[in-house]
Amino acid sequence: MILVTGGAGFIGSNFVLDWLKESNEPVVNLDALTYAGNLENLQSLTDDPRHIFVKGNICDKELVSSLLTKYKPRAIVHFAAESHVDRSIFGPDLFFETNVMGTLNLLECAKAYYDQELSENERSAFRFLHVSTDEVYGSLTFDEPAFTEETPYRPNSPYSASKASSDHAVRAWFHTYGFPVLTTNCSNNYGPYQFPEKLIPLVISNALARKPLPIYGDGLNIRDWLYVGDHCSAIRCVLENGKIGETYNVGGHNERNNITIVKTICAILDEMRPHRDGSYANLITYVKDRPGHDRRYAIDSTKLQTQLGWKPKECFETGIHKTVQWYLDHQDWVKNVQSGAYREWTAKQYGNW
Repeated sequence: MILVTGGAGFIGSNFVLDWLKESNEPVVNLDALTYAGNLENLQSLTDDPRHIFVKGNICDKELVSSLLTKYKPRAIVHFAAESHVDRSIFGPDLFFETNVMGTLNLLECAKAYYDQELSENERSAFRFLHVSTDEVYGSLTFDEPAFTEETPYRPNSPYSASKASSDHAVRAWFHTYGFPVLTTNCSNNYGPYQFPEKLIPLVISNALARKPLPIYGDGLNIRDWLYVGDHCSAIRCVLENGKIGETYNVGGHNERNNITIVKTICAILDEMRPHRDGSYANLITYVKDRPGHDRRYAIDSTKLQTQLGWKPKECFETGIHKTVQWYLDHQDWVKNVQSGAYREWTAKQYGNW
């Protein structure tokens, strides 16, 4: 059995679905169900005994300790985090509470469980995998080489600063206590179940509603785009084969600037769902750039590929077509998320905790 934190969010829910598709090993899923946590993502697992959902906060020491004692997981995969940069700019406190203090609480509870409740053989197999971001490395110019695991940390937003802090805590628990940690730093994810405040699902949902497609600044900010299914396979690979104490960068090798992303989505929608008023690209609107907007991220995942044998399956062209098609096929999900109706669905299925 494994314990997953944040398993009702975008990446976490994709990981839980992927895990139970590939394995019969049960998952205890701990999620606070904040605005971006959505149990409707996991509707297919409603009657699956392999999925044990617990509503709760990673900052709750008593709850976390009780779950570890009760279920005896062999690993913790830690996704739970506040992750939207714009929200961190206007409300940084919550990001440090969840991303730093929440991770600290998990580390303390997990170390006590590891030291006091596991046998020697169980300790040798136990892992704590911390899922982080490329944003801790700061920003690149257009001609600088991609981030490696040796790139110095230079976080530029409250979000990335909080994640950098959590990364350092995880590292310290390994070097000080010998606690068996693994860390992954991923590039920008996209795919099914992503909350429609992030660029790709926002553009898709706005375009279908004939709303403006907002582009920050000049639209030339570059990200390395990683299909969420590839990210999930990378995490499974690191959990199974990663060397304790090591960090592994996970990237899609798909650098694209924002305006190219938006125009690509518009072209796909023009093909899949043409509109009588013309191309969706006519809705593109440039808006004032956000504060501290990093110019470019790029991930070098050579270490993960050469040492552990992982490679992404999706190129951007295949991944973005799959993503647009998923949102077209799941418009009820989008409407439920945007209206908050998914919380009513959650209450009906699981009760009001």
